[in-house]
Amino acid sequence: MTAPIPAVPEPARKDVNRTEIVYKNLRQAIIEQALLPGDKLPEDVIGERFGVSRTIVRGVLTRLFSEGLVDLRPNRGAAVARPSLEEAHDIFEARRCLERDVARRLVQHVTEAGLTRLEQHVAQEEAARSRNSVNESIRLSGEFHILMAELSGNAVYARYVNEIVSRCSLILALYGRPHSSECAVSEHREIVAGLRARDEKHVLHLLGHHLESVTARALLSPDGAGVRDIRKILDRYGT
Repeated sequence: MTAPIPAVPEPARKDVNRTEIVYKNLRQAIIEQALLPGDKLPEDVIGERFGVSRTIVRGVLTRLFSEGLVDLRPNRGAAVARPSLEEAHDIFEARRCLERDVARRLVQHVTEAGLTRLEQHVAQEEAARSRNSVNESIRLSGEFHILMAELSGNAVYARYVNEIVSRCSLILALYGRPHSSECAVSEHREIVAGLRARDEKHVLHLLGHHLESVTARALLSPDGAGVRDIRKILDRYGT
């Protein structure tokens, strides 16, 4: 007779839930560029804002470090990562290569349900643009590309596109011109139309032009963020 699986103690479940909440909210604040490259991330301030222990915060920061979104510096604490200009060029080059392969696979394998999800996502982008919600538009723009990778059916593509798009958000915050939600939404809608038509050549052309535009907007001279109040920023992301 198979032994019963022991139940997870309630305190442990609560810690897992708290950890995931802090991770998602802190990551969102970085991706939406509310927290900018170089911003310090004090464990005590984050713990206070989210009502969790420093142990939980430390685990979240380590997870974000593994994704390239946070720098952990001995004796200096954590900060939002500041990619170098050389690293930024490498990341965007890798992104263009990776997303071309995603697009090729997607043309062949995307389902009607997948196309509908992409169209719904573009509708969310349009709604955010109509509200002039810049931070939300930035996040949704990146998530469109992550969704494409997820719908390709290749879990490895999905994982790496998720990471690389997130790191591109840091680069855009550090080096880029202001986000243009109007261009992003129209180009995303055209890409979905190309996928629906199963026109690989057209989709690759659209995606290439779109990513070249994003790269051109990103790789400019750096502009320091200065000292900012993380408490006020995290108030918008508190639980």
